[in-house]
Amino acid sequence: MAPAIAVGGGDMPVFEGRITVYVVACVIIAAFGGLMFGYDIGISGGVTAMDDFLERFFPRVYEKKKHAHEDNYCKYDNQFLQLFTSCLYLAALIASFVASRVCSKQGRRPTMQIASFFFLVGVVLTSAAFHISMLILGRLALGIGVGFANQAVPLFLSELAPAKIRGALNISFQLFITIGIFIANMVNYAMSNVHPYGWRLSLAIAGVPALFLCVGSMSICETPTSLIERGRLEEGRVVLQRIRGVANVDNEFDSIVHACEMANQVTKPFSKLMKRSSRPPLVIAILLQVFQQFTGINAIMFYAPVLFQTVGLGSEASLLSAVITGLVNVFSTLVSVYAVDKAGRRALLLEAVVQMFITQSIIGIILAIWLKPTGSLNKVEAIIVVILVCVFVMGFAWSWGPLGWLIPSETFPLETRTAGFAFAVSTNMLFTFLVAQAFLSMLCNMKAGIFFFFAAWIVVMGLFAMFLLPETKGVPVDAVTERVWKQHWFWKRFMDEEDVKPAAKAPSGIHPHLT
Repeated sequence: MAPAIAVGGGDMPVFEGRITVYVVACVIIAAFGGLMFGYDIGISGGVTAMDDFLERFFPRVYEKKKHAHEDNYCKYDNQFLQLFTSCLYLAALIASFVASRVCSKQGRRPTMQIASFFFLVGVVLTSAAFHISMLILGRLALGIGVGFANQAVPLFLSELAPAKIRGALNISFQLFITIGIFIANMVNYAMSNVHPYGWRLSLAIAGVPALFLCVGSMSICETPTSLIERGRLEEGRVVLQRIRGVANVDNEFDSIVHACEMANQVTKPFSKLMKRSSRPPLVIAILLQVFQQFTGINAIMFYAPVLFQTVGLGSEASLLSAVITGLVNVFSTLVSVYAVDKAGRRALLLEAVVQMFITQSIIGIILAIWLKPTGSLNKVEAIIVVILVCVFVMGFAWSWGPLGWLIPSETFPLETRTAGFAFAVSTNMLFTFLVAQAFLSMLCNMKAGIFFFFAAWIVVMGLFAMFLLPETKGVPVDAVTERVWKQHWFWKRFMDEEDVKPAAKAPSGIHPHLT
């Protein structure tokens, strides 16, 4: 039997509950939305490095790649090739705002079911594509699925988890993203020698996690917060008892009811989000997504095989190196699952800034000195670059990767939670699109300087985390306004009385901002 968890202290109410098997099962099923996202990230780089794929859809890139005298940094520079990767994120950007409304009005679970439907449509179109337009259309369908899944899953996980282990359970989303990337790299490596349809099999295998999410999302519960928010109070109480594993959930139930009553007074959440008092969580959520992309991680994850080929590894060796990188990504994310509710959010972010800055800078120096436009690195130098990439991925995977999704999901009050998280998701997708669309061109024009570009951004991220990012470890989701924003040296000035109206009297013994 799992130990009971009591959340609260002082004048804070105690929320009883256990870590139940049912919650763990729901978390795993929902997190398959992350696995699907990760697979989409990882599969595109390997597929675009396969000659059979290039020859069919991008013959000019294929011809350029075959010319040994072509510039190492520029042989993959093609806007349509980059569009194959990046269009998914443009579709996700637009879909996230539609998903926000669906998430609020219909619930978290139906939003995940819609995501799985679009995932399946995208898999069929891409794996069966006979023309580039069909290929792009399939990627757009996958993007809509990503937009819906990335909107619903982190909110689902945050609302399902007890506050004490919310960080660990929420990071399962990022953990499954890394597992998806690793599986994609393994599949690409296995399919690289399957001619001429290895790329089709790589794209088709995405149907397995998509089908699992589709079937699994029909069997999981809706979150108590979503049910109560939509007026289904008794059903919400029953679900809360089920996920906490105890009968006495009165404190937590009354707290959620009160938070929902306050939230229901806000009829236009996007307008509320524009008010001064909403600025701290909104700015934090948006900047976290911008910074997450400007670490350079997705440039590496999208194009790892291409990048490793650029530094002189052969096609098969580059795919194997991408597999190793993906494995490092998975195990490093497990470190975050363990440490996030112990060390806290800021400590992990700040440590990773140092680690990522050093590795990006050294990679840039090695390439600037030894990788000329023609020729390649020697074996030792290429191995060093692979090791440095792994150390970089390690730092990202236990910090800015998972926390970029966790922190926005736990810092918005209930009345603006889905709207605010829609901005976070759409910002992430926008900058993922920009990096994916621009990276190969930037590599061609900036050459080794692209790593110094990302290193400079990492310095900015470090200053942001040190001075402007508050700690949210162990703070119940709807206590953040009182216990975080109103206490922070900078953000407390945005908590104006006219924007943050005194809450109506809460149920006996219940803090008005707790869920």
